[in-house]
Amino acid sequence: MKKGEWSDLALSGAEFAVKVTPNARRAAITREEGVIRISVTCIPEDGRATAAVIESLAHALGVAKSRLTLVRGATSRDKLFRLG
Repeated sequence: MKKGEWSDLALSGAEFAVKVTPNARRAAITREEGVIRISVTCIPEDGRATAAVIESLAHALGVAKSRLTLVRGATSRDKLFRLG
C-alpha cells in the first residue's frame, strides 16, 4: 500500500476500530465495513505487534505515528485508536 492511500479518513479526532492478527506470514491492511484489519509479522510480546500496527495505520493514513493514540486494547486483538 502506498503512503497516504487512506488520507480521506485522516481527520483530527477520528477513531479507528482495528482487528489485529499478530505473527502473520505477511503484513497486510484492509478496510471493511468500518473495521480495519491489520496483519503484522511481529509476535505479540512487549508491545511489538502494537507498535507495528501503529506504524502500518499511520502509513496508510499518511500521518505521523505520534498522532495516533491507543485508546483501548493494549493487550487485545481488538484495538481502538484516535487520531490527534
